[in-house]
Amino acid sequence: MHFRLLLSLFAASLPLTFPAIAEVSLPKLFSSHMVLQRDMPIHVWGSAAEGERVTAEFHGLTASTTADHAGRWSLYLSSQSAGGPFTLVIRATNTIQFDDILLGDLWFASGQSNMEMPLAGFPGSAVVQNADQEIAAANYPDIRFFRIDRDVADYPLEDVKAATGWSRCTPETAKDFSAVAYFFARDLQKALGKQHVAIGLIDSTWGGTPAEAWTSLDTLGGDPALAPAFAARAEKMDHEATEIRLDQADKLAKEQGRAPTPNRDWHPNPASWRPAALYNAMVAPFTPLPIRGVIWYQGESNSSHAYFYNRIFPAMIQDWRRQWHQGNFPFLFVQISAFASTSKEDWGTLRDAQRRSLYLAKTGMAVTIDAGDEHNVHPANKQVVGERLSLLARQIVFGEDITASGPFFQLAYPSGSAMHVWFHNADGLRFKGDSLEGFEVAGHDGVFVAARAQIEGETVIVESSAVPNPKYVRYAWSNFPKANLYNGAGLPASTFTSFQPASIP
Repeated sequence: MHFRLLLSLFAASLPLTFPAIAEVSLPKLFSSHMVLQRDMPIHVWGSAAEGERVTAEFHGLTASTTADHAGRWSLYLSSQSAGGPFTLVIRATNTIQFDDILLGDLWFASGQSNMEMPLAGFPGSAVVQNADQEIAAANYPDIRFFRIDRDVADYPLEDVKAATGWSRCTPETAKDFSAVAYFFARDLQKALGKQHVAIGLIDSTWGGTPAEAWTSLDTLGGDPALAPAFAARAEKMDHEATEIRLDQADKLAKEQGRAPTPNRDWHPNPASWRPAALYNAMVAPFTPLPIRGVIWYQGESNSSHAYFYNRIFPAMIQDWRRQWHQGNFPFLFVQISAFASTSKEDWGTLRDAQRRSLYLAKTGMAVTIDAGDEHNVHPANKQVVGERLSLLARQIVFGEDITASGPFFQLAYPSGSAMHVWFHNADGLRFKGDSLEGFEVAGHDGVFVAARAQIEGETVIVESSAVPNPKYVRYAWSNFPKANLYNGAGLPASTFTSFQPASIP
């Protein structure tokens, strides 16, 4: 009797609970105030009860579909030009409405702590130049932010962790958002001028993380050259990276007369170093969403095994492009800056590996070596980083006839006792300071020594009496180099070497 009563009560409750289970829902990345990518088909997706009819209405467009056996549904609306605000309505057994949606350009901002660093800085360890003034001036209603929480997963997720949805750019929202991404959007929107295009920024970042954690298992497992990502030495690299950054933090704290209080973002989290762990949780959920492109700032956590970056970084770029299924979207990245670090880290090799990745179509690299801080891995001048990324976007994405990069190494050949070095983007080649610094030469033995350098037109002539028969040349190679070569646009030259890097072990 008692069992039958419980069964009866359970059955009576089903009509009340089932509709809640059947309600249509969308991933957290859909909310009021969001930006949808202009001039691309608008993709909307989510979950509902099996067989449930779902309809989307947006800016006079309507499309319908039916949830499949797993309760998933997906539909597309025709592409639209920039504009708004508009309303997105999803109708099924329930109705969801998102307001104040703009059509513009959507950028995925990712990487480690130098991209993660908010406009308000990292308390106690790193600040943004002129932060108070920048925060107070951050009123751009057509720049929108979506910041997700840190997360890891063993398989690709369909949704992200996020405390809030999309928000307009205000001093209150900007202070906790990526400074680099904000300055990029601000400068780009100003440059676009009369086009008045809204910009949406997705902040998917985690300090102290390596590139392999941001790469999918599909790619990592499909290329034997990427096997080091799975090696047992990952734990050792994790420990070494922590020691390096703690040592630097302690040194800086002592110089400033305070107790060592290293920033929490300098502590690599073992879970966040797992191959594909960050891709699964913090990238995969966005791959169904059309975007304009990616801005990326990462590499410091790979500097203790820098030669591997020659493999993993291009592989990651190509991986993301495959996963998004929208071709070679622009991938704009920041070359890591200058920082003393320790001999256990090889920032020159890492910077050069980033430079070599530019063979991939529609990639651009913002050189920031002149904005580095010898004693802080988080340079304060994030404004120049955003500005240089915006220059790349203006040239690569919007086709402006501007100089967007500094001098890039093209070729070098020996002539007598000197190396002759040719560059791209070399118009107005010059140096800042009393003399040109940062160049080294080596003979057949590959041992580099400091060298004299002088500019001749669009080339640099480099020589040293210690190397009478030079074969190789390199520039800005140490972790924190004295290097001062620029072009006429005032943009710095990149680290490079003409010596072919060793193969990956």
